[in-house]
Amino acid sequence: MQGTLSPARVAMPAARTAAEAVLNVRDLSVTFATEKGPLVAVREVSFDLRAGETLALVGESGSGKSVTSLAIMRLTPSAPRVKLGGSVQFTDGKGRTRDLLTLEADAMRGIRGNEISMIFQEPMTSLNPVHRIGDQIAEAITFHEKTGTRAALERAAQLLDQVGIPDARRRLSAYPHQLSGGMRQRVMIAMALACNPRVLIADEPTTALDVTVQAQILELLKELQSATGMAVIFVTHNLGVVAEVADRVMVMYAGAIVERGDVVPVMTRPLMPYTQGLLHSVPRLDPEALGREPLEAIPGNVPDPLRQPPGCAFAPRCRHVEPACEAAMPALEEADGGRQVRCRRWRAIDEAQR
Repeated sequence: MQGTLSPARVAMPAARTAAEAVLNVRDLSVTFATEKGPLVAVREVSFDLRAGETLALVGESGSGKSVTSLAIMRLTPSAPRVKLGGSVQFTDGKGRTRDLLTLEADAMRGIRGNEISMIFQEPMTSLNPVHRIGDQIAEAITFHEKTGTRAALERAAQLLDQVGIPDARRRLSAYPHQLSGGMRQRVMIAMALACNPRVLIADEPTTALDVTVQAQILELLKELQSATGMAVIFVTHNLGVVAEVADRVMVMYAGAIVERGDVVPVMTRPLMPYTQGLLHSVPRLDPEALGREPLEAIPGNVPDPLRQPPGCAFAPRCRHVEPACEAAMPALEEADGGRQVRCRRWRAIDEAQR
């Protein structure tokens, strides 16, 4: 692999203040219109994201993580196919705060890919198969930064080298089908970082990479974040990655937040039975546990979003369920240390862990 994964290869703006809130999401809801009726994919999700912070979104497939990310970027289908509710207040580099859900399309295009970027989960369907890699990276640079083509391609080569693609300058003329899955994923990361975004949404950014390259990419993102103050929303199923990169974690189930807080208490002493189930389903590799502790699979499946149970969505799969859980959706309650949890029995669960 040529070069080193160092942010010094590309000029970066001065680091931003870590305490500065760049994204304030309030009661975000996403409803799809279907032939069988409205499908609520995201239910009143609220969170803040500060500069320099990494927030991990965790949950099974179908929990609403990716739809939440796409709604923030305004990449869901337009009304009436999809209805967005709530607000997404974004503070840009000039200190202006605007609601992304109400912006005109032209204004949103000026933010998307420039101040807020996204690494998509499937690079083969996100890259244009009939355009060269270099042109696809340079397009965002020329559009947002009004740079000439030659300078944009030079920057594209630096970005490819930065994310660990060998012989980066020659790869500018390659087409997506000529690259491996891991290299295409790194191209997507380079495209997302091209304009030094204020917020980066990473949807399973290391899925196609082997563990060695995954570690390098995660280290690269952390170095860039440290240099620029970039805020990151990290969508993943990999709880090991969460423990390594996240400052805070938000667990989603059936479109709603069920637990959130700082990464250490959530990962070491979860209060929501669903979070416990996710953690217990991860294999332990230490010699003391190897082969001695069976994995605990969460029984059942994520509920059909068109037929949500009347109470807690996790109740049909929960070993702590009681009749009150099935009667009404529990509220998101404050727990210790600023943590929040959506469970009627979290106090008893917490006491049992002490």
